[in-house]
Amino acid sequence: MTNHSEAAGPIDPDDSTRAEGVARSGASISPSGRIGPGVSTDEPVVTLRTPAELADALPYLLGFKPEESVVLIAMHGERGRFGGRVRLGIPDRTEDWPCVAEQLAQCLVGGCERRGSRPEGVVAFLCQEPVGMESGQQVVERLRPLAQVLRTACGGLDVPVFEVVCISDGRFWTYCCPDTRCCPPEGIPLLRPGTSVLAAAATYMGVHAGATQSEIRARLTPWKTAAATEQERALDAAGLALVPRILDDEGHGVAAETLDLARRLMARIEAAPPVSGTLEADSRDDELIAHDEAAALILGLQVRTTRDRAAEWMEGDEAPPALRLWRALARRCVGAYTEHAAAPLSLAGWVAWSLGDITEGQEALDMALQVDPGYTFARLLNHACNEGVDPESIRRCLRTERDEHPQSDEQLRAAPGEASGEAPEGTARRLRRRLSRSAGGGSRGPGGTRSSGGARPSGGPGTGPQNRPRILRRSARNGQ
Repeated sequence: MTNHSEAAGPIDPDDSTRAEGVARSGASISPSGRIGPGVSTDEPVVTLRTPAELADALPYLLGFKPEESVVLIAMHGERGRFGGRVRLGIPDRTEDWPCVAEQLAQCLVGGCERRGSRPEGVVAFLCQEPVGMESGQQVVERLRPLAQVLRTACGGLDVPVFEVVCISDGRFWTYCCPDTRCCPPEGIPLLRPGTSVLAAAATYMGVHAGATQSEIRARLTPWKTAAATEQERALDAAGLALVPRILDDEGHGVAAETLDLARRLMARIEAAPPVSGTLEADSRDDELIAHDEAAALILGLQVRTTRDRAAEWMEGDEAPPALRLWRALARRCVGAYTEHAAAPLSLAGWVAWSLGDITEGQEALDMALQVDPGYTFARLLNHACNEGVDPESIRRCLRTERDEHPQSDEQLRAAPGEASGEAPEGTARRLRRRLSRSAGGGSRGPGGTRSSGGARPSGGPGTGPQNRPRILRRSARNGQ
């Protein structure tokens, strides 16, 4: 697929037809990140001809810098256009590699076929950092069997793997070139950020490589600080106070209080002076929310209908502070309340996706499924996001539901049925039907692979204090 000795050709931002004559040894990409057959003809197209340029392009293809990942990217047509892609964390157990390789290959090829274009080939990336005293070269050799089973799995579907690139410790290696003159055993340093043709074209178009996966996930990961103990105590107290009221079918008091508190916190976050830096901004948001406020919101959002009402804050002036609030609540699901993070993580993923940040949306929804694989809301949204569903179709559904909801807290308290999960036909169930149609009855797990989606096991844990959070959540959510 690549010509290891050929330099990349120049890019003319005003000439989008330059790639029409690209040889089979090259691959073309729009630096905006829109890839494959749907690339707009009024955008510049960059030709990649070396493994170094492929490695440099990966963050632009995914929207973030992958870590500990196996990535497959489809190639289409004589021009070698980049198309669909799938990503999954590298399994720790080597015995799982053949099965994972087959699933990834089937997911990629099947997804491309559903969109009407079977790939001509695949480019694979293995991204993993050394552990302990391990060198990058040792990582390459350790992952060589994974590279081979990926090639075998794709070949079994009659789709050849043109190139497998391993990225580790600031260098890259190719498994497909035996010539040590161009691909030495010690690897080749990655291109310095911002110096490649693709980086220049992306800068011209205002596109930047995203953060790393760990940076995205750090914003959504529960606290590990001393404050986590205080937050867990607040969650214990909130659970004992709120769950009996949530289970009361007579009214909507907790739902109204939860939504009102969320609105007040969003206003507080929005009014706070801006600060520079992601870490600083998240820390400032954490300081604006008291432990008891966070606990009340986390418990209140376990009720499906309340969470669905909160999902309506997905656009306009409401969306940015809502996203910051959901991130902050995900960070507060500490200790025994880890599973409660499924609700704020799902909301964060949905709002991020609705605002156009597919990368954070997918990561947040993946994290929601990691803490609760059976969480239906996250499963449906995750599948829709991975399948390229236009979020506007979901926004229209939520707007319709918002128009049909009681508009005041007094009306919400008086509305029958919804507190117990018996929502009328015009509410969140319409969203479920829309997502179910988009998902085709299944869901996609992390990296675009299909998750089992089976029913949650019957029975449950004991009733000791260590199991109380799980019992409270199962009692409170009344469905997902």
